[in-house]
Amino acid sequence: MRRFEFPVDRGHARAVNQVVADTRRLRLSAFIAVIVLGLCTAVLIWLNHPYSFLLAIATALGTVTALFAALWTPHRARIEKLYAEGELVPAVVSERLTRGAVLLILVDVAKADADPRYALITRKVRALPGHLIQPGEQVPSVTVRADRAPLSTGGLGQPVSAMPVAWGTRDPAVLERARAAIPQAEWKLLADNLDLAEKVRHADAKRLLLDPHQLPQELRGEPSR
Repeated sequence: MRRFEFPVDRGHARAVNQVVADTRRLRLSAFIAVIVLGLCTAVLIWLNHPYSFLLAIATALGTVTALFAALWTPHRARIEKLYAEGELVPAVVSERLTRGAVLLILVDVAKADADPRYALITRKVRALPGHLIQPGEQVPSVTVRADRAPLSTGGLGQPVSAMPVAWGTRDPAVLERARAAIPQAEWKLLADNLDLAEKVRHADAKRLLLDPHQLPQELRGEPSR
């Protein structure tokens, strides 16, 4: 796995990183659920009815689960941890939107112990500090896995997204170093397939598996001739 280390600017990430914003919303929703379920539990116990006690047990379990999610989510989604554990991958701007852009991203969706299986995914972004919002712009990114547990079929891992390195730093030298760390063959593969972005966005799994035989030799692990 290709990793990329750099000092994360936490203030910058809090301002522009959509993963951080999503985590805040998730945590707020969990705390709201804790309050609502906790009140329901108290009311059910106050009713002092045999059936209400059974329902109170269910709502109490829901309260505990929601509280665990509220407290655990910030640790799991700590931005420095996500950047450190993710894989450095290429992404390019495929479409400019009224507010932001669509990125086309090349990722390996295979299980950890399986041979690489490359796919194209997309992500809408609201901001790309340090980048031009124009088709073909190279945006080095880091993968964010939905879950570490592998799927049971198909040899593919859990859903994967990506967040630009630019969401974690203001330093243009870091962005250039990340861009240079990705082989040119991968950038070219994305550039040659920009027209597939719309197809990826409408795919059932929100990803488009690439035929291994049509990949560049560098991605197939074959020696160049």
